[in-house]
Amino acid sequence: MIINLSSQRWPAALAAILLACAPAVAEQEPDPEITATVERFHAALNKGDAAAAMALLAPDARILESGHTETRAEYEKGHLSADIEFAQAVPGKREDVSTRQEGSVAWSTSTSRTTGNFKGRAIDSAGTELMVLSKTADGWRIRAIHWSSRSLLKK
Repeated sequence: MIINLSSQRWPAALAAILLACAPAVAEQEPDPEITATVERFHAALNKGDAAAAMALLAPDARILESGHTETRAEYEKGHLSADIEFAQAVPGKREDVSTRQEGSVAWSTSTSRTTGNFKGRAIDSAGTELMVLSKTADGWRIRAIHWSSRSLLKK
């Protein structure tokens, strides 16, 4: 297998190779606090509590959405207020929540459906979410969030 290191695809190829070579490990029952941390993050957005949402993000957290990457600081200064405004205005329903844990690292995936109106615009979208968390002295903290959505409105 030849890997072009100048390509942005090589990290995914390396991850696939490492996973294929990894020994099988018995699946660990995830700590309920992992899912609770994700739920607290969403509840903070819905309540408009920016401080509570930020307290759940690790100092090195990354937020990936719409082809952009933000650091924790960039998210706090910019996109967080828009996420709060949207979460408060348009109800969303998270489904198919799945949480996995390996030691002090965990990930949570979910799908969502969001419908309503926002700033005079009809919203009907399907979304997916991936959160990566790690166990710290202060509990589980979110290290990365990836959100993806698509409109279900007919054009």
